[in-house]
Amino acid sequence: MTKPSAPKRYLPTSPFKTPVTLPPKQFAVGDQVTHDVHGLGRVTGIEDGIAVSVDFGSTQQRILSPYAKMSKL
Repeated sequence: MTKPSAPKRYLPTSPFKTPVTLPPKQFAVGDQVTHDVHGLGRVTGIEDGIAVSVDFGSTQQRILSPYAKMSKL
């Protein structure tokens, strides 16, 4: 299955609910986070809207936005 080339339009008269767009996640240096793959870590650096650097103890990773697998504790 292929992705559609254009995003779907939602009409105001549609009986279906429009998809909710969540605001982008915001992190600050020192925030404790959890990642689905790497586990617990602490934010060590921020690149505005692009990526965050996280120290997971045994490794440091650069996690790219939209941070789907990472959440703040």
